Formats: sequence, C-alpha cells, structure tokens
Amino acid sequence: MTSAAHIPVLGREAIDHLAPRAGGLYVDATFGGGGYSRAILDVPGTRVIGIDRDRTAIIGGFDLVDRSEGRLTLVEDRFSNLAEICAAQGHDAVDGVVMDVGVSSMQLDQAGRGFSFRLDGPLDMRMGQAGPTAADVVATASEGDLADVIYLLGEERHSRKVARAIVAARKEAAITTTRALADIVARVVRSKPNEIHPATRTFQALRILVNEELDELETALVGAERVLGPGGRLVVVSFHSLEDRIVKNFLNAHAKTGGGSRHLPEVAQVPPSFELLTKRPVVAGDDEVLQNPRARSAKLRAAVRTAAPAHADDDETPWPKLSDVMRGG
Repeated sequence: MTSAAHIPVLGREAIDHLAPRAGGLYVDATFGGGGYSRAILDVPGTRVIGIDRDRTAIIGGFDLVDRSEGRLTLVEDRFSNLAEICAAQGHDAVDGVVMDVGVSSMQLDQAGRGFSFRLDGPLDMRMGQAGPTAADVVATASEGDLADVIYLLGEERHSRKVARAIVAARKEAAITTTRALADIVARVVRSKPNEIHPATRTFQALRILVNEELDELETALVGAERVLGPGGRLVVVSFHSLEDRIVKNFLNAHAKTGGGSRHLPEVAQVPPSFELLTKRPVVAGDDEVLQNPRARSAKLRAAVRTAAPAHADDDETPWPKLSDVMRGG
C-alpha cells in the first residue's frame, strides 16, 4: 500500500504533541497517506476517524482500514465538517484532532491533478471532485478579482501584471493546462537563479481559492474546539504564512481570557477554551529538511482543550471568496 511508506512532515513531533493514549478516540482530519493514523493506531485500543475530500486518499487507505480491524473509519468529506462527521459517527467528544493543512506531496506529484507547474497537465487543482477548477477561475474571474486573489492568497507583488497577462492571453485562447498558465506568468514575473519559479505564488493563490483552503481551515478549527473533550489535544501543521497566521490567531484568541476590561467591568469575561502547548511554532530540524525540502516551511502549533464552553464564531474573513470570484466581472 502506498500510504504505508508515507511519513508526514513533522510526524514525530505531531504525534508527541497529540499524545495518543490507549483506548482514545482521535480525528485525523487530513488523512492523506495515512501517516498520522498509522502512528495513532500503534497505540493499543485507539480508534481513528480519518477524513479526506480526496477520493484517491480514501481508496489508498482501505488496506489500513482492514489491518486496523475496525479501529479506523474513513470518511470522504471536507475536514471543515469534522464536528458533524463525529456526530454522525455517534461521538459527542474526541480525545484529539490532528490536521496537516494544504496540498499533499502525492497530489503535487500527479500531473493529472493540475497542482504543479513542474508537470504539464489539466489546470484543475481541486482536492475533491466537485466545484470550479483553476481553469474555470482564470476563464471567468475579472482582472481585478484575479489581481486580488493572486496578491492576497499568493502574496505575489506583481499580481496586477499577472492578472493583466492572464486576461490578455485568455482572449486569444482558453488557458487549460498548467504549462500554459506557468508560461504566461513567467513572461511578466522575472526570477533570478536559485529563486522559486515565477509561477509559484500564482499557483498557490489559485489552489487556495479553488479549494477554499483558508475558509476550510478556519471552520475546521471551530469544529475541533466544539468536538474536543476537556483535556483533548489539537495539533495543526501548516505550510505557509497565511495558514499559520490563522492557526496562531485562533489559538491565541481562544487561549486567553477576553471580553472585559477595567474600563468595562460589566462585560462578562470569556474563559479560555484552550491552553497553549506551543508558545512558538515547532519547526523541522535540519535532517528532516534535508530529506524533504517541503518541511522547510512547516510550522506546528498545538493546544489542549479546557472545560470551558466553545467561544462564539467570528464569520468575518479578509480573503477572497470563491463564490464571489466566480461571478466574474
């Protein structure tokens, strides 16, 4: 089974912070190659609910389901629905949630998935099998929306040039392959030797938008807070600054008392719903980075759930929405 060889980035550190105990119930919110699930199942009597929106990952995990003798349940769904998935499985609370956010190396290495400019393939980028593709976005979005997406989600300072080039190119012919888009971006974004490929940030932006990754992460964090029992642990590994900022801000906001001050004593204090286990993010060591360059950008944050009620949700988000962008302009 391919997943048997999969070792997640910061895998040992993630399991150390999750601290699975015998007989515990855990959620592997981004099952992928099954690395976290296998490590959790090595602890006697543990049970795991594995979630992935990628059907290929679910199918790849069937062998582990068989070998776990009923202790692993796989669910094809978005990890933002983890609380609802646990409820549907008959569980009010779990002992831990672990998630590895973003695209997997397995997805990047499949040309047909359209995630990578290194491999020519259809401009798809969807982790699941539903919704608009990246080709749909570049064909439909207005120049202004494209510029905003590429700037805010890709942190590309040449976003306006890239958006202008995409709109000009699509008037001549539909942009349907990864190579076509990469070539368009490379014509307006210059890079020096040993720098990242000029299309890296644009591809990141489109992938995040198509999969609604930031919305998914934020909702998943709220879901984890709801489903974790007192003493339950949350472990999140992220791979770029946008994701890490969301995790950091969420945990910091929920790990401190808020809602009142000496100037407004009548406002009720909100007890913290988490206690931080990582004051600063855990990063990969030199040996892991040498073996897997992707680990260089990984950051792990962890917290333990208190007995306090979950905090109220905040629906305001500053990033572009896929539904808005697909309206065109």
